[in-house]
Amino acid sequence: MLKLNNISYIIDNKTILNNINLTLEDNKTYIITGPNGSGKSTLAKIIMGINKPTSGTILLNNEDVTNNSITIRAQKGISYGYQSPVKFKGLTIADIINISTNKINSNEELSTILASVGLNYDEYSNRELNDKLSGGEMKRIEIAGIINRPSKITILDEPEAGIDLWSFNDLVELFSNPKFKKNKTTIIISHQQKLFKIADEIILLKNGKIEKICNNGNYQDLLNCHNYCCQKRCKHE
Repeated sequence: MLKLNNISYIIDNKTILNNINLTLEDNKTYIITGPNGSGKSTLAKIIMGINKPTSGTILLNNEDVTNNSITIRAQKGISYGYQSPVKFKGLTIADIINISTNKINSNEELSTILASVGLNYDEYSNRELNDKLSGGEMKRIEIAGIINRPSKITILDEPEAGIDLWSFNDLVELFSNPKFKKNKTTIIISHQQKLFKIADEIILLKNGKIEKICNNGNYQDLLNCHNYCCQKRCKHE
């Protein structure tokens, strides 16, 4: 369980997040959405430890991790997927999957992991993580590593960004899989309304504050609120 208590973030005299209070339970998927500039990605980075809150505390299973580094948080089971995946020259795709999952995977396991994001083992396992890979391919490789990592908290910042050859519907199906949701809290930052239906709760941010929290049963209510708050600043599909 992850608890955010009175989280605020101020930079250059501008309030990005204002007194955020959230309790995120195990085995649940949360979508954080809202207009551009509402603080979604900043909140995700604060949970991971990339940014440090100006005030407030973060508790992971009742342990205060507010001042923990990114490395310590990762060791404690928090994983993070960037909007634009990082490239590691000299490493193969198999290497990065093994690093991400914290184990040496068999060829069969690697094949299953890559297939889960629409990639062929024979074609991709020994390819290097370099500029020859498209943004969509890099995104899928990152997602493959993250979702197969034994994490307590998985954070995905706009996982649909850059998805090209791989069907977006396959991404939704992957996130809906009970195996993906088992024994972890999943936090997805997204404007994509198609992803909303897989969430247990949808959290709407506006101007750095929580505007509304809806469970899946209030999906249409959330859409109406989301559309109103975003107006023309969000892309809806």
